[in-house]
Amino acid sequence: MKTLGLDIGSITTKAAILEDGSLLGTKVVFTGYNAENAGRRAVDELLAELGISQEEIDKIVSTGYGRNSVTLADKAVTEITCHAKGAHYLNSHIRSIIDIGGQDSKTIVIDEDGKVKDFAMNDKCAAGTGRFLEVMARALEVDLDEFGDISLSAEKPSKISSLCTVFAESEVISLISKGEERPNIIAGIHESIAARVGAMAHRTGVREPVMMTGGVAKNSGVVKALEEKLGLSIEVSVNAQENGAIGAAVLAAEL
Repeated sequence: MKTLGLDIGSITTKAAILEDGSLLGTKVVFTGYNAENAGRRAVDELLAELGISQEEIDKIVSTGYGRNSVTLADKAVTEITCHAKGAHYLNSHIRSIIDIGGQDSKTIVIDEDGKVKDFAMNDKCAAGTGRFLEVMARALEVDLDEFGDISLSAEKPSKISSLCTVFAESEVISLISKGEERPNIIAGIHESIAARVGAMAHRTGVREPVMMTGGVAKNSGVVKALEEKLGLSIEVSVNAQENGAIGAAVLAAEL
């Protein structure tokens, strides 16, 4: 049986295909203006890469903010459930998940079967999300992909006191004008995210083993700041960004 999971996020759309429990491949594309087109493009490109026709796919489950925009999906499921299933698939020992996406962040506690026991979500404010990092990277004139490595060389992280993206950007601009070193500012930005997400993690009772998912998981500086804030070790899978799509494919197999 072949199943496909589609995670349509605000910034990127991810697709994943499973065959009898084995991950065949994944694909990540930019979402852009049209969520339906992004989903179609991710599916078509992944099928082409794997040499599979859509007729060979038995079930498709969509998730993410654009999950209801995809007409090719058999069912739409919330990203909380899909991230839980995805993390459990990647490592069945995982009991907590920290997911930071483009426009929201969430902490999830799961049981030994990958079912959600509790969760908290920030989807009302850009602070503590990938969008927050994008704004800061633009202000610092640094490629976002370099943020993690640059922050690791910080001597003393700058203090970013505001939890609002707009005010935090003003703080960063002020620090730049005062001659503060970029690594210190970036490390301070990461600590600001860790403080906000860490508060959610404490509310949901996050416990080890912990996995971080979402595109921001690729930022080693944010992962390090969260580990220090929580006093816990955090696992990051090579498929961290595609975790929601993988979970959707797992759910599709259960339909």
